[in-house]
Amino acid sequence: MRRFLAFLGAGFLVGALALPATAAAPAVAADGGKGDKGFTITDSRITESSGLAASHLHPGIYWTHNDSNDGPYIYAVDSSTGKTVATVTFSGVGKPRDVEAISIGPDNQIYVGDIGDNLDGTWAYVWIYKLPEPKVLKDQTIRATQYVVKYSDGARNAESLVVHPKTGRVYIIDKKEDGGHLFEGPAKLSSSGTNYFRPIASVDLWATDAAFSPNGQQLAVRGYFGGIYYDWNGGRIKRKGRLDVPLQGQGESVSYSADGTKLMYGSEGTDSPVQAEDAPEGASSASKSPSEGGSSASGDDSGGDSGKNLKVGAVAVLIVCGAVIGLRRLTRRS
Repeated sequence: MRRFLAFLGAGFLVGALALPATAAAPAVAADGGKGDKGFTITDSRITESSGLAASHLHPGIYWTHNDSNDGPYIYAVDSSTGKTVATVTFSGVGKPRDVEAISIGPDNQIYVGDIGDNLDGTWAYVWIYKLPEPKVLKDQTIRATQYVVKYSDGARNAESLVVHPKTGRVYIIDKKEDGGHLFEGPAKLSSSGTNYFRPIASVDLWATDAAFSPNGQQLAVRGYFGGIYYDWNGGRIKRKGRLDVPLQGQGESVSYSADGTKLMYGSEGTDSPVQAEDAPEGASSASKSPSEGGSSASGDDSGGDSGKNLKVGAVAVLIVCGAVIGLRRLTRRS
């Protein structure tokens, strides 16, 4: 049904784009010699890429995973070719249910968020898996640590998990049509007990993924129709502006490039594109302080959660939003 929703959503999108509007961004953005360029995931096994994380050990490599109906796998994709160069199977965990996010924290530890819940409260708890990023890119099995996660105010659906690159603390953003919340986990996750995440800030977006900048000073959050970036400010996030999110069939993932100069946006589907856009200034690992500006991000904080309203007419956005929301509700009833 998830693919069915994506297919119908894309159909409405195509129809909407027939209205007078500026063309969508190209699949590959010029990078000026910095960051990574866009690419297409060519692996036929990866049909629901739902998370994206730039490798810490292997330049140009991005880790991704399928959404559901897959096993305990993550895939290393070479951004120069779009080909999978390694498949990692993680052992020591149960059967994943709805894997939605991936993030890399300090000491090159990969965190995988099995945090999806399409019925928004069906499961009393969700899981996070942690495993070391392999030093050698080859097909292999790595033992992972599994953490049980609950929310302090009740179960919910979420698709965004981020790990702060300096502190290693884990955060989750729930997925709410009218905006969600940033949830903070314990200072250190426990593999022997339940890890409670508590809300600490509002997020003005129907969030499908998020990412920390390499220096830990920015938090980028994307949705289906736009994105927002925040100054991290020690967790007291401050909204700075909108992100230039490309139009995609079902935009599910985002990652900063390893150097922080690009934001890489991914989508579900076979041969799914990952599109590169300039990140806001202040995201680079070499940056000393966050900045309000960015060559592809608007500093204007008054335009709501759609960063593409200059590219698509308002009618187009309403059509697509209505189609997706209506189909999601029908799916829940069924």
